[in-house]
Amino acid sequence: MDQIQHKFVQVQGLKLHVAEIGAGPKVVVFLHGFPEIWYSWRHQMICLANAGFRAIAPDYRGYGLSEPPPVPEKTMFVDLISDLLAILDFLEITKVVLVAKDFGGKPAYLFALLHPERVLGVVTLGVPFIPPGPGPSQYQKYLPEGFYISRWKKPGRAEADFGRLDAKTVVRNIYILFSRSEIPIAAENQEIMDLVDLSTPLPPWFTEEDLATYGALYEKSGFQTALQVPYRSLDEDINITEPVVEVPALLIMGDKDYVFKFPGMEAYIKSGKVKEFVPGLDIIYLPEGSHFVQEQSPDEVNQLILTFLNARIWS
Repeated sequence: MDQIQHKFVQVQGLKLHVAEIGAGPKVVVFLHGFPEIWYSWRHQMICLANAGFRAIAPDYRGYGLSEPPPVPEKTMFVDLISDLLAILDFLEITKVVLVAKDFGGKPAYLFALLHPERVLGVVTLGVPFIPPGPGPSQYQKYLPEGFYISRWKKPGRAEADFGRLDAKTVVRNIYILFSRSEIPIAAENQEIMDLVDLSTPLPPWFTEEDLATYGALYEKSGFQTALQVPYRSLDEDINITEPVVEVPALLIMGDKDYVFKFPGMEAYIKSGKVKEFVPGLDIIYLPEGSHFVQEQSPDEVNQLILTFLNARIWS
């Protein structure tokens, strides 16, 4: 971990944090999900650097060590995309492979569609490419009111729920919830944080030291921007007339990932429908994998990413 370097890049008036390790022309940029930060890619970054790649992982605006925007509730996915472009320009990087987890898959694929000349390939973990259009609204129609995205979309609801606890406990609870194979859904008179008992242990692959790292950084940043992007921006209208991603792509899914329980998601992935939008997509399933496969099974995920890079990008 000590060999990972940290710098700050001035982007659109904000000081954004970038973690980096390795050197050379083969550049891989990692985009985190929620409740994650750059640190969630620690295993992959070190592995790729040792294999001759340059690995870069920014914290999104308002996450981790990056400065929050002046008005967090106005932040949208397009801001993450323009931030990424500005970071690459600042670092004088012309082409990259994007590796993204959870909601990070959305800016990764949108970046590939909007700036195809900058992207050599895309890898996503836990979430496939979903074409621009209605976001979670399509799921809310089929799921109870206590569906976690429905709850967190409502301004003030999650803030009140999270505000009863310290940041470390909020991250702990979300890691436990998102590691399960069922979608987090609260009862009518229950909050999402109440779905986790204080006696429930952390997943075995997530240490108290890991939790302390996340907790300290979310204590600093708070959850305001993180609730805005992704949850309150998922229905953002981004006009792309032909949402077909032409670069080589890889989707890594844990068979026990709760995302499979989203209405229609399993059929969309396993029927091959997703390949209508990403023709060059390979899909790999990890039998014991949860939503956090890159932290749960780092050696296996590292090898899958390396194989993709060496066979399909820089062969």
